[in-house]
Amino acid sequence: MNPPLFWHKPPNAAGWKAHALVPLARLYAWGTARRVAQPGFKASVPVICIGNINAGGTGKTPTVIALVQKLQAMGKTVHVVSRGYGGKLTGPIRVVERTHSAGDVGDEPLLISAFAPVWVAKDRALGVKAAQENGADVILLDDGMQNPSVIKDVTFVIVDAHRGFGNGRVMPAGPLREPVDVGLKRGDIVISIGDQDAQNRFDTTWGDHISLPRVQASLSVIETGMDWAGLRALAFAGIGHPEKFFATLETLGATLVRAEPLRDHQPLSLALMKRLEIEAATLDAQMVTTEKDAVRLPRAFQMKVLTLPVRLTIQDETPIDAILAKIGIT
Repeated sequence: MNPPLFWHKPPNAAGWKAHALVPLARLYAWGTARRVAQPGFKASVPVICIGNINAGGTGKTPTVIALVQKLQAMGKTVHVVSRGYGGKLTGPIRVVERTHSAGDVGDEPLLISAFAPVWVAKDRALGVKAAQENGADVILLDDGMQNPSVIKDVTFVIVDAHRGFGNGRVMPAGPLREPVDVGLKRGDIVISIGDQDAQNRFDTTWGDHISLPRVQASLSVIETGMDWAGLRALAFAGIGHPEKFFATLETLGATLVRAEPLRDHQPLSLALMKRLEIEAATLDAQMVTTEKDAVRLPRAFQMKVLTLPVRLTIQDETPIDAILAKIGIT
């Protein structure tokens, strides 16, 4: 189910629907504030939270992967702890890429496990303890900014530069888990993800609200030798904002003959995939999806669907280096 359009209108322009939901939004914000005030577990190694104020996708997973690679290049043993959204296992359990499925542990942990040890735990404190006991000297908390069970040494606030903080209101009146000023008080650095036009719009709308250090980043397609130009594509994606994936394919020169947006984390059942396969054959098109969706593909379709891999490119890592140095990571 897609979020209502008024969530993403500029602040003060969302209309009467958002205004009518303000009492419920205040109740939601009060509940979040009460929850985050609870005491949490303090690990003996640095815990870095990759979180957001918005509900839904902002680019946390590529940010986690980028930070994993950065910390590994610094000689650190990095483990990732995730709730494992969409998975049936409660953990704490270490993800084994060849053994577990997305149905077991969630698509994001399965994708990240190709880069670093990942622990899935509904109780994040138990996940952090397991990572610590198994040799991690830095732990990345994938999401969990509003979860108080673990004390964070550093919190990265990730935001989609194109959408920003939407209309600035808390759910259900807007797309936020908590008010912007409240959330940013618990953050240490903001990473806004998007092209330069989106970054400029974000500056105009939200620049005056951000006093934290801010880093601009964008998602870049990995060169695999695949020539996308002229490819007739039936594209499907169950991510936070599938339209961004479709636009990227078109930018690469692919001809999008069919674009199917799915729910975020939507299971890719055999019935769904067979239906898409028949449509692709009828349209003389190649099925294409994202890396995150690809880990949810049924085994029979893993060789039939092309994947478009992307990675986070950070413009200037100096503010990140400064934040890490404050907690002894150099």
